Amino acid sequence: MPDVGLLWPGAAGDDVTDDVAVLRALLAAEVAWVRAQAAVGLVPGAAADAVEAAATELGGATAEGLAREVAAESAGGGNPVIPLLARLRAAVPEHTTTIHTGLTSQDVLDTALVLVLRDAAHAAVRDLGRACTAAARLARTHRDAPALGRTLGQAAVPTTLGARFAGWLGGLRAARQHLGDVAEVLPLAFGGAAGELSGVARLTDDPYALVDAWGGELGLPVPPGPWHTTRTPMTRAAAALAETCAAFGHVAGDVLQGVRPEVGELREPAAPGRGTSSAMPHKRNPVLSVLLRRSAIAAPHLAATVQSAAGLAADERSDGAWHAEWPALQQLARHAVVTARLGAELLEGLEVDTSAAARNLHAALPDARGVGMAPAVVDRVLAQLAAQDSATDESSLEES
Repeated sequence: MPDVGLLWPGAAGDDVTDDVAVLRALLAAEVAWVRAQAAVGLVPGAAADAVEAAATELGGATAEGLAREVAAESAGGGNPVIPLLARLRAAVPEHTTTIHTGLTSQDVLDTALVLVLRDAAHAAVRDLGRACTAAARLARTHRDAPALGRTLGQAAVPTTLGARFAGWLGGLRAARQHLGDVAEVLPLAFGGAAGELSGVARLTDDPYALVDAWGGELGLPVPPGPWHTTRTPMTRAAAALAETCAAFGHVAGDVLQGVRPEVGELREPAAPGRGTSSAMPHKRNPVLSVLLRRSAIAAPHLAATVQSAAGLAADERSDGAWHAEWPALQQLARHAVVTARLGAELLEGLEVDTSAAARNLHAALPDARGVGMAPAVVDRVLAQLAAQDSATDESSLEES
């Protein structure tokens, strides 16, 4: 049920992945189905208007209480769609035959999860964009700043801080691209009781026209066929969300190393009340990096749950494997959204001490001269990424 982030530092106020967001996505899927029926002439538009008004009321100010009620009752049927449908139908009894008819619970729940994942991906991609801009600025600013390169935890050869930051940028850009691409192709889920469209066929002689209209109402691509037990959309989404957490985990690892007092090369941005210790008031803890590392640790295991569930899919609807996906996907989406927001804040305000970096280099390698090809690495990374951005912009203009 909806939480306030008591054990989820950084997630307070999250309205993209919490249970209220899931509830509203479920209602949106049901409303869009009635709208689709109206679009192909099966029901009057007034019916769709009435159902939408009822759903808007249910998903309004009292949505958190409704989510708690639905959560408590969902064990009876094994999913939250059944008790939510009862509420929606009771709100518009004159239109009960148009609500959900031809669908099955999995159609609605999978479609709702897709809507939540898409919104989460879009939020994370926006903040990944901020993070990439900040990382590029750091790389450019510190292109020539000498630093100690470390491999296997030991002093290696001279490099520059800019080269290290360019490495962060590469991972963040790749994660942003992957997550954005996945978000664009997350598909509508449909098929009816056993993925054979018989329920939809009882409504219309052209079932796919109705399904296409449903996808159009939700802005979701319609795949060639049902994917009740072919879970590729969910495994790909899980992988992209986990990759986002991993990219920021890399950044966090380097920052946690750099803020150590004996290193002193980096410092997290300050904010009132941030980094305080209940026992040691002199401390300024690197809490943003700590929270990024939390997600980098947790995300792979959640993604593994989604992959395991996909591998255990059976028949035309899985008996338990499908159900195991729901909380894993929701938590993964939250990790990615929160990580991208906190990671962007970290990079935008990161403080860099170039003097400390140079001092550490010469303490470890007193005879070091120069920084090798590190500045050229920075130049190449920034130039190629700028070229990719330019090509993407031109492609978008051509398509429009």
